[in-house]
Amino acid sequence: MAYYLGIDGGGTKTRCVLGDKTTVLAKAMSGGSNIVRLGEAQAREALHTVVRQVCASANISPDQIGAICIGVAGAARPEIAEKIRNILAELISDSILSNVEVVGDAEIALRAAFGAGPGVIAIAGTGSIVYGRDAAGHTARAGGWGFAVSDEGSGHWIGRRAISAIVSAHDQGLETALTAMVFQAWRLNTIDELVQQANSTPPPDFPRLFPIVLRAADQADPIARDLLTAAGARLAALAAVVIRRLAAHAPVVALPVAMTGSVFRQSPYVRQIFYNILQTNLPGLEVRQDLVDPVEGALARARAMGV
Repeated sequence: MAYYLGIDGGGTKTRCVLGDKTTVLAKAMSGGSNIVRLGEAQAREALHTVVRQVCASANISPDQIGAICIGVAGAARPEIAEKIRNILAELISDSILSNVEVVGDAEIALRAAFGAGPGVIAIAGTGSIVYGRDAAGHTARAGGWGFAVSDEGSGHWIGRRAISAIVSAHDQGLETALTAMVFQAWRLNTIDELVQQANSTPPPDFPRLFPIVLRAADQADPIARDLLTAAGARLAALAAVVIRRLAAHAPVVALPVAMTGSVFRQSPYVRQIFYNILQTNLPGLEVRQDLVDPVEGALARARAMGV
């Protein structure tokens, strides 16, 4: 029997699914494996852990896997793809190395959402990107250029802006529930300590502040709610850029839009803002409400190798 492995290597979590040609046999999850953000050692640990776990659950050896597809941010850079391939090669036999595919995380998400067909996928997790493909195979992307300059609407973007909002509120003499919540999470007592922590090297784990923003928004904190509104709006703006670029090739065909990632999954409010803005600016656009599971796209691509 041939076995196929799909991996979604995120910045916070790595998800893995093992299947035969028709059936999912086992699933596993470990820590983040984004090699650009976390480094090679941490990526190796997460990937080795998740592959060994999923194989143990299915009672097979990694050497029995016939094809692997992994989607990770930064895979468009040959040196990143090669490092990921080498990490996986440490677990499997040399005979299947030619059946190891390393692609961008947007590629597997698009496959999970639309198969080989046209569509636009908006990803908002630790980072963010919008990626689309039309019926003729033309592709376009927006965002996803890294935490320092891009990744609008992502968990990192929201967390970093939450700190900016806290210090701005402090300057204006305004109150926000975010202040006390972040002080507690980071074990701080003063704004000066907060600023020092936020500007430290390496930087703090800003995406972990996203759940705090959600809690503050649930308590009707207007500043937290504004952060989520801005995230939904920025993601909708990225999606509109991709839709319009692809429409230049086939202006008559409306492309469906799908969503995935922890920001969309954990915040119905961000999803609603995203949906409302796209519906207002592009009337009649199909924006799918069911969230996509990218690891399913990775498994589908592995199966397509047909080993």
